[in-house]
Amino acid sequence: MTESHETGSSPHHLTLRQTRLEDYPDIGEIMERVYPDLDGAWSQDQFTSQVTRFPEGQICIEDNGKVVAAAISLIVEYRRFGDQHSYWQITGNGFLTTHDPDGDTLYGVDIFVHPDYRGLRLGRRLYDARKELCEKLNLRAIVAGGRIPGYAKVAGEMTPQQYVEKVKNHEITDPILTFQLANDFHVRKIITDYLPADDKSGAYATLIEWLNIYYEEKEKLIGGSRSDVRVGVVQWQMRPTATLDELFLQMEYFVDAVSGYRADAVLFPEFFNGPLMGQFNQEYPAEAVRRLAEFTEAIRKEMVRLALAYNINIIAGTMPEYTDEVLRNVSYLCRRDGTWDRQYKIHVTPDEVSFWGLQGGNEVNVFDTDFGKVGILICYDVEFPELPRLMAEKGLQILFVPFWTDTKTAYLRVRRCAQARAIENECYVVISGSVGNLPKVENMDMQYSQAAVFTPSDFAFPHDAVAAEATPNTEMTLIVDLDLDNLKELRNHGSVRNMRDRRRDLYEVVWKGRA
Repeated sequence: MTESHETGSSPHHLTLRQTRLEDYPDIGEIMERVYPDLDGAWSQDQFTSQVTRFPEGQICIEDNGKVVAAAISLIVEYRRFGDQHSYWQITGNGFLTTHDPDGDTLYGVDIFVHPDYRGLRLGRRLYDARKELCEKLNLRAIVAGGRIPGYAKVAGEMTPQQYVEKVKNHEITDPILTFQLANDFHVRKIITDYLPADDKSGAYATLIEWLNIYYEEKEKLIGGSRSDVRVGVVQWQMRPTATLDELFLQMEYFVDAVSGYRADAVLFPEFFNGPLMGQFNQEYPAEAVRRLAEFTEAIRKEMVRLALAYNINIIAGTMPEYTDEVLRNVSYLCRRDGTWDRQYKIHVTPDEVSFWGLQGGNEVNVFDTDFGKVGILICYDVEFPELPRLMAEKGLQILFVPFWTDTKTAYLRVRRCAQARAIENECYVVISGSVGNLPKVENMDMQYSQAAVFTPSDFAFPHDAVAAEATPNTEMTLIVDLDLDNLKELRNHGSVRNMRDRRRDLYEVVWKGRA
C-alpha cells in the first residue's frame, strides 16, 4: 500500500510492507529514541530471529525508503501461557522462540513510531494491518501486554485498576492505553511484574485483547458456515380455492420459482391457507377456522416434502392448529434436510379472540438452520420488543415475520415495528403478507401487504435500511441476498452497538415462562 501525503513543503511517500533484515539500522534507531529507559533497541540477533521465524508478523511503514514505524508479532497457543505471563517469557526473551505456527492467538510484541512521525496516525495503520493478518490467518484474537506509562504520576493516589477505569472513562489520558482502547481493544485484566524494568508503569501492564469475529475453529470443505444467505419472500394472492390440491399447486409454484434462484429460504404469509375457509359456514367464524385447522397437518407434510424436493428451507406462513380444544396460530419451519419445528403466535389480537377464540402460545424459540440462527414471530408479536430482544440474546440473525393485515394502518404498525426490531437487535427482519380479497370469508375479506426485508442502519447496509420491498398489493416474490458477516461487523465495530451498549446494571429482559 503506497500513499502520498503532504506535510508543509515536504512530501511523504508511505509504504506498508513486511520488515526485512536490512531494515535493522532504521528500526534500531527508532527503538533507541523511543525506549531510552528500557535498554533501547533489540540486538541484531534478536531482530534476525524475529524476521526469520515469523516474517509475516513483522510489519513496517517506510517513508522514501526509510523505516519510520514498525510492529512485531508472533503466534502462540495462548493456553500454554495463560493470563499471568511475563513479557520475556511469552516472547522467548525477544527471539520469538515461542512462535507456534499452529497456535490460535496473534500476540503483539511491540509497536513503535519514530518521534518525528507522530501525528500521522501510523500506529493506527499498524494496528489495522495486524487485525487484517489475524483475520487472514484465521486466528482467534490479538492479545498483548500493554504498558501504562502514565500510571507512575498517580501511583500514590490510586490502584492500577482504578487508573485503568479512569482511562476507560476518559477521565485520564494514558499515552498507550488510550490509543489501544480507541483501536477496539478491551482490557481483560491487570498483569503484575509483566516488564520489571518498566518503572513508568510500576511493572504493571494491561492484558488487552481484540477478538477476530470471523474466526472459524475448523474450516469445512463442504457444509461449513457461510456469510451469504439468499432469501425468497412470497407476497401471496388470496383467491377462491375449493380444494387442498389447488392450494398445493399454488404452494409448489412459488417454492419452485424461488428455489430456481438457489435461495436458502422462502417465507409465506400468515394464514395463506385462508381461502379454504370459504367452503365452511361463514355465519360461525369460530367453527369455520376450526374446520380449516383440519387441513393443517396435511399442509405441513406437503411443505416438508417441498423443502426436500426443492432443496430449500420453508417458513410455512401460519395456519390454525386445534388440539385438545385449544385453538392456536402456528408457523412451521420446514428444513431442507427433512426436519421441522414450530413456533406459536404468542400475542393474539382482540379481533382474533372475539371472532375465533384464538389463544397464544407460551414459548419463543431461536432455530438452527444450515445458513444461520433464525426466529419466527407472527404478525402482532413483532410489535412487542421484548420477544426479539430475548431471541437476539440467543444469537438471532434473521427474523421471519409472516403477517396478515387488512388495512394500511394495520400494515404500517407491523412494518414500523419490524424496522425497529432490525435496528435495535442488529439483525435482518423479513416480512410477508397477502394481497387481494376473499368476499365469502368472514374476518379475512380484505388484505393489504407490502412484503419487505429490513436491515440494521449503518454503513454496511442500504442507506434507508431496506434491502428490498415489494410493490404494494401485487402478487409477486422478492429474492434478496443478505450478508451475515455484516451483522458481526456491526455488533463489534458499528457506529453504535445497541446490543453491546445496553445498561445491564440498570435493566434486563427476562423470560419467565408459564407458571
